[in-house]
Amino acid sequence: VFPNKISTEQQSLMLVKRLLAVAVSCITYLRGIFPESAYGTRYMDDVSVKILREDKNCPGSTQLVKWMLGCYDALQKKYVSLPGSFRYFRGIETFIYTITECYHFKFKYTDNGPLLDFGSKNKKNDATITCADTKKASILLIRKIYVLMQNLSPLPHDVCLTMKLFYYDEVTPSDYQPPGFKEGECEGMIFEGEPMYLNVGEVPTPFHMLKVKVTTEKQRMENVDKSILKHGGTKVPLQVLRVDRDDPEE
Repeated sequence: VFPNKISTEQQSLMLVKRLLAVAVSCITYLRGIFPESAYGTRYMDDVSVKILREDKNCPGSTQLVKWMLGCYDALQKKYVSLPGSFRYFRGIETFIYTITECYHFKFKYTDNGPLLDFGSKNKKNDATITCADTKKASILLIRKIYVLMQNLSPLPHDVCLTMKLFYYDEVTPSDYQPPGFKEGECEGMIFEGEPMYLNVGEVPTPFHMLKVKVTTEKQRMENVDKSILKHGGTKVPLQVLRVDRDDPEE
């Protein structure tokens, strides 16, 4: 997964694509969306991860793989700002759905060289991004996803999966649609229960920034064992997830 160095934009793009694949695969695997046969096993350093693959016996996994390839096309063109924003929903009417969980993958690009801001809103400190920084942040992100997915309450049995892409309008051609996607329709969306917004983490490279956020039902988080929140049974306790109800960027 990790290159020996990230000195070019192409190397950074390849890493971001792989990290997106790992994250989406982990989420769908741990939430029980597809059968075991739809996944292969890979390793990120000492972390074993499941990777989604095309499976002729599982049309859903094949469809999601095709969506991911469409995300890659938009990523490579620097059009997409929020690829892989996918939702588990339950149908109510033809164009109205009740969302039960939503995962946001937000991407930023920089053409100004390997300099990104690591600081908080109150104290900014620019630092050069090293390959070691990116690797550490990537592994931490995946571990946090694992901890969160393993401690959320189960999804309803009748959920479906959808994915939407959002674009940087100032650079994206008005008629652009990546493979596997079509023009979005204005659907009515209702979130089931009281939503809770979580910043899972972010991964910087010299040329990209990936941020992962989750919106889930508050009740599903309240069912998490409080001892896990306080002490954690793993190296990544859940208190590292920051509740973010008012993100000015969204």
